[in-house]
Formats: sequence, C-alpha cells, structure tokens
Amino acid sequence: MENEKTAWVALNMAGIGSGKLKNLLQFFGSPEGILGRSAGDLGKTEGIGEETARRISGFADGKAAKRELEKAEKTGVRVMIAADKDYPFLLSQIYDPPIVLYVKGKLLEQDRNAVGIVGSRRPSIQGRLNAEKLGTELASRGFTVVSGMARGIDTAGHRGALSAKGRTIAVMGSGLDVVYPPENKGLMDEISRSGAVISEFPFGTKPDRQNFPRRNRVVSGLSLGVVVVEAGEKSGALITAGFALEQGREVFAVPGNVNLPTTKGCHQLIRDGAKLVEKVEDILEELNTDSVSVSACQRVNEKEKASKQLPLNNEEAKIYELISGEPVYIDELAKQAGTESYKLSQVLVNLEIRGLIKQLPGKYYVKR
Repeated sequence: MENEKTAWVALNMAGIGSGKLKNLLQFFGSPEGILGRSAGDLGKTEGIGEETARRISGFADGKAAKRELEKAEKTGVRVMIAADKDYPFLLSQIYDPPIVLYVKGKLLEQDRNAVGIVGSRRPSIQGRLNAEKLGTELASRGFTVVSGMARGIDTAGHRGALSAKGRTIAVMGSGLDVVYPPENKGLMDEISRSGAVISEFPFGTKPDRQNFPRRNRVVSGLSLGVVVVEAGEKSGALITAGFALEQGREVFAVPGNVNLPTTKGCHQLIRDGAKLVEKVEDILEELNTDSVSVSACQRVNEKEKASKQLPLNNEEAKIYELISGEPVYIDELAKQAGTESYKLSQVLVNLEIRGLIKQLPGKYYVKR
C-alpha cells in the first residue's frame, strides 16, 4: 500500500487530469505501471502528448513523492488515496474524485452529514449574517459545514459552525502550506483543531485561478447539498452549484435585495429550480430530516445494510470473493474469473449498488 500511495502522490504531483489518468491506467494497469514506462511509451497513449509524458517521467523515481510524504508526516498532515477505507464516502461517489487528499485535522464518519455554504467574496452585511446564521444552525443540528475558506460568505459559514462548537471542513485551492487568503491563517488553525482543512493540491501549490473550479467540485462532492448565499451572475459559487447538480446533490439559494448585484446569481438559481432558503428548516425539509439523527445519509446507510444482507447469486458471490481490500483492475478481475471484462459490468454494478464494493478511478475495484 505504501508503494501504491507513493505512486499516486507522484502522479498527483505531475498534475495529471482524471481523463488522461484513466487512459493511462487502461494501458498500463496501475500507477506503478505508469511510472515504470518511458516518456516515449507514455506519449503513445491516447490524449497524452510529449509534454505530459515528460512531466510524468520527471516524477518516475518517486523521490519527490517520498519527500512530499515526509513533509506531510512532519507537519501533521495525513495523505489519503482513493483506496483508503476511510476516504470520504460522498466524495468517492462523484465522477472524478481526487486521487490524493491532504488532510490537516480529522475527517470523521459523521461528515457524511454535510452541507456546503458558498457565495460572494464581497457580500453585503446581511449576506454575511445569513451565512453565519445558517452555519451556526446547521452545526447545532449535527451537520458538518463545508466551504472553501475564501473571504466573505465562506468565512462566515465556517465561523458560524465554529461558534456552535460544530464541525466544519475547509477545502483549499492551494497546497496546505500556502494559506489563502493569508488573513485566514487563524481561522485555518481553528478549523483544523476541531474539523479538517483539506486539499488535493501538493505542498507549495499557489492559489491560481484555475485551481478553484477543482476546489469547488470537492466542496459539493463532500456535501449532501450546497447553499448559495449571495452570488453575482459570474460568481464561482454558481460553478459549485453546477457541480452539485452534476453530482446529484441538492442546490439551495438564499434570496436577497433585488438591487444588489450579489443577489442576481441566487435569484437565477431559484428561477432554475433551486430550493429557496429563508431559514434552516427549508434545507432540512428538502433533506427530509430535522437533525442528523434521521438524516438522508443515514437512511442511505440503512438501505446499504439491508441490501448487504440479501443473498448473492452464484455469479455475484464468485466475483465478490475475488475482490479484496487491495484495488484490482477490471481486466485482472476478468482474467481471474475466466470471463470477459464487459460481461463483468452488470455484476460489478450490482455489487456496488449494494454497498459491497467501491469503484476507484481507472476501473479499479476494492471491497468495502
């Protein structure tokens, strides 16, 4: 597992996107297999150009990845990969979950019950108060509040959760050693003590503009639903709402003064079908719960448990026995089962729906 983790960290440091990574995994089978190939071999893969191939080769010896892991250990940061059993469940269900997560603090099972709060970096006073109040009331009911630790609404949502002595998770668009915005260093430390600050970006990564859409998909990916509190027509919060829709999560929006430019995005979301939020009960109603004790996520867990108890047919049982706690590639699984990969698809889907296995990036499967 340690060699596998080092390989995933190396590929993450090389900045390989999920689409290219899937192509590479199909050709070379594993992260170690990718790193073991020459730049010439890598460049022949569909969608992989010379520049990307050279970038991967630059991390092939694993030295940079090992230094990264050593730095993480020294600074109290945990490095997670998708194969880890405690990788965030909701995040694992999205189309392109991060292959590596850097975690300062702790991610807990209760964080399945999470709601994102996002919005303008320059909100009105009322918008800031609304975000803080929602953060407080969600946290007081046992929900984890997720946001991006940006100025404005994000900061207010985090502070609201902290004021209720609840849990909150901050998702960074930079490396964990690059605090952004810098004035939130104290907030970041406070969040990491009682919740978690996470990033998919390697140490030293600056908060470049192109990082924030990737950060936003993680905010929504960790959440049962996302609440947009004040957002202009071109706000990044609308990108987060878009990701939430793609991921099958709920989208909420708080209306505001029609004369403020920072409310236009929220009003558009409401016109497009987002749930209008005036009070926290509007969110709980849509999630069909009044507290996490009977939350939507826990009902999913109950269904999973019931489903797991149902007997498997012979074909399902055979495939299930071949899958262990170590990731296995679909072609290798097919070989062990003595069948074709395409014939496995429905069986794997059935096992995944029942919560018995999990699909990882690149058509790898692991037992839950």
